[in-house]
Amino acid sequence: MNAESDERDGAAAPADPAPVTGDVPESVTGDVTEGVTKEDRELGSRAPGFIKASRTLHLSWQVGVFVVGLAVVGAGIVMLPLPGPGWLVIFGGMAIWATEFVWAQLVLRWTRRKVTEAAQRALDPKVRRRNIALTVIGLVIIAVLMGIYLWKFGIVMPWKIHE
Repeated sequence: MNAESDERDGAAAPADPAPVTGDVPESVTGDVTEGVTKEDRELGSRAPGFIKASRTLHLSWQVGVFVVGLAVVGAGIVMLPLPGPGWLVIFGGMAIWATEFVWAQLVLRWTRRKVTEAAQRALDPKVRRRNIALTVIGLVIIAVLMGIYLWKFGIVMPWKIHE
């Protein structure tokens, strides 16, 4: 439960949210809280009210959030070539930034939308059949090329054991 008021800019949230039906797009049915979807939530700082009340404290808060988010994103970038969940950590850093910065909230919304669209396209039966067919064709071509190479040159180790 949030200690702050449920009112946003003086306007209260709707008392009776519309029921979710089959006519509503899937992107809207994901998470509906008090009639406001994730896509429709207010952009901006999510700092507590007492921090927002003081300009100096709020600026210090934003600098702290930026530094922590930068450290997490930096760790994610380091994990890309090294073992570890690099992209997951990068998106975690973006989520930290999104608690304070509108640009990060917009990037996360765009990314979430694109990932959802890609997942829906990947589950399409036509696309799955095409991907499976292309994979099989590619594997057959690789197997034929390997067979031709082995028939022509045989198995030759790159090092000379007998010398």
